[in-house]
Amino acid sequence: MTQFFRLASAAFLFSLPLMAQADPKESFWRALHLVETSGRTGLILGDNGRALGPFQIHRGYHADSRIAGDYSRCADLAYSRRVVSAYLKHYAPTAWRNGDVATLARIHNGGPNGASKRATLNYAASVRRLSLRP
Repeated sequence: MTQFFRLASAAFLFSLPLMAQADPKESFWRALHLVETSGRTGLILGDNGRALGPFQIHRGYHADSRIAGDYSRCADLAYSRRVVSAYLKHYAPTAWRNGDVATLARIHNGGPNGASKRATLNYAASVRRLSLRP
């Protein structure tokens, strides 16, 4: 029953229209940062040491972004944002252009095919919910 409620809640959040905001992309960044590391910055290791920084970037994700620089730089918020931007623009260009927070969150969390993985629904619902906050 609880799983059903979570999935129903996620489906409801995805059906909500995007609210007008001064900069929807900024709301996405804030929400993603909060979900990943509660807004912390610096040398944050996660996923048993396999993820780094404020957006919890894995080595493969960093490589796929094709952003120049050593993986260790993912501890820096500005650098990590460049990495995530490049990755999402590559794997989800339409979602990026349309500000589709749910799809962007699912791909960030689940990889290039994350938008089709059931396992990313709750994660995306959390990002979307936080991105709608004023």
